[in-house]
Amino acid sequence: MADNDRIEAAVFRRLLQHLDERKDVQNIDLMNLAGFCRNCLSKWYVAAAEQEGVSVDYDQARERVYGMPYGEWKEKYQTPATAQQMAAFEKGKPSA
Repeated sequence: MADNDRIEAAVFRRLLQHLDERKDVQNIDLMNLAGFCRNCLSKWYVAAAEQEGVSVDYDQARERVYGMPYGEWKEKYQTPATAQQMAAFEKGKPSA
């Protein structure tokens, strides 16, 4: 089990590194293609911490995932979603 935990932790760190290297890939692109984004990872991080009895707030988790405060990342790297991206996002949303 400890080996699995170390391997999974390494994979998570590599995923974060990959996302950091691909700042050109917008969250909406990730959502449209994969059904999750950097913000989802942040929420999963908070949930996993809570399961382990560790208090991590959403802003702390986003800073871990984005590698900087979210507002800074958004200002530097986020571009407005196109009409096509938004249409794909709406089409891919699960029905309520």
